Amino acid sequence: MTVQGVRWTADQVLALAPDAASRKAGSRLGAAGPWSGAGSSGEGAVWGLCAGSGSTPYRTVVDLADASGPAYRCSCPSRKFPCKHALGLLLLWAGGEGAVPRAEVPEWAGRWIEDRRGRPERKKVAASSGPLSGPADPEAARRRAERRAERVTAGVSELEQRLADLLRGGLATAGRSGYGLWEETAARMVDAQAQGLAARVRELGAVPGTGPGWPSRLLEECALLHLLDQGWLRRERLPEGLAATVRSRVGLPAPADGPPVRDHWLVLAQYDTADARLTTRRIWLYGTRSRRTSLLLSYGAAGRAPEPALPVGLALDAELSAYPGAGQARAALGERFAPPAPTAERPPGTTTALATARYGEALRDDPWLDSVPVTLDRVVPVPDGDSWQLADADEDAALPLTAAARSRPGLWRLVALSGGAPVKVFGECGHRGFTPLAAWPEGPGEVVPLC
Repeated sequence: MTVQGVRWTADQVLALAPDAASRKAGSRLGAAGPWSGAGSSGEGAVWGLCAGSGSTPYRTVVDLADASGPAYRCSCPSRKFPCKHALGLLLLWAGGEGAVPRAEVPEWAGRWIEDRRGRPERKKVAASSGPLSGPADPEAARRRAERRAERVTAGVSELEQRLADLLRGGLATAGRSGYGLWEETAARMVDAQAQGLAARVRELGAVPGTGPGWPSRLLEECALLHLLDQGWLRRERLPEGLAATVRSRVGLPAPADGPPVRDHWLVLAQYDTADARLTTRRIWLYGTRSRRTSLLLSYGAAGRAPEPALPVGLALDAELSAYPGAGQARAALGERFAPPAPTAERPPGTTTALATARYGEALRDDPWLDSVPVTLDRVVPVPDGDSWQLADADEDAALPLTAAARSRPGLWRLVALSGGAPVKVFGECGHRGFTPLAAWPEGPGEVVPLC
């Protein structure tokens, strides 16, 4: 199958944008006006020259045949991937062959495509020549692990004392002490090499003063943090699956050691969250044969988009390996056998009541789980006072949307797609409600990304 025969939708292209500003700027460049010399090949290459503020147009090329997802090259100074020119070029290509006709690859684009497609073979040759260094010392690795565990235990003990002081002094003191004390405690957890604890401490520090009922929310988060501390201190007594979950939640890295599962993985959703330190990308995949929903997590330094970027609605022929931990959805992307391709598959759906029950069952394996991936079948978005909810079309039940979902433009795309009729919706269901990430009309139709 040639990749060029597969034309994406505009929604699938815009889902690759690293941020809202790039999405908006790329949309403006999705018309033929600024482009010249645009063309495409039968092997998955798209290229073009985009007029900019200078006298020399920007050279933009996209490789769609990469099994790990599209790759981009542009002569503009932007450090975003894809940049607005790559997004605009893909939008132009998605519109049909009239604007981006079949053509011979120009020399400047062909050089880059040939070079990057040859890298996997060069890596295989380098790997076959054998490692440059000797085998790892298992005894040294064991000693390093023990030293890190000792540092984490010291950090956990200190955090337990901090929580005891907070509860002894009363939760009202948390509102007066300010965020600085929490940030100092988080820094101590970083020193103890417990990044997971540091992140949860920062979340605690953000709770005071967040509206009515914040002391109750703070107490709940303190209880979960205390439970995690005690799980670490007593990890030797826990079942292996739960112990692995505790180690993961504390922040100890572990390799994806599950057996590789090859499947055609439908890309359900992709979205980024960012803070001053890090950008985190979440990609939800559904195995059309294994019927397993898995999560890819990747990270990039602040201001840099993580890799990979996968178009929502296409399917990837690849292997995934699960990370350890009871009930964990996270997996690592292994060998990829073909570029993302269209599929008529959709994930099976369930009711809102069963979705809530699924989250409750997942908490038994991971009490710190914020949400689980769920596809809801035949639901209708309806207003609920100042909020919104997804109501079952065939039952008297509904799920409220999270505050984050209500503030996103995706809510109105979902409402427009439904028009009062039932739709299938994929998203994350948790104690704060449901966050829709993608939707399909009840009849034939493409997926609509909502994030």
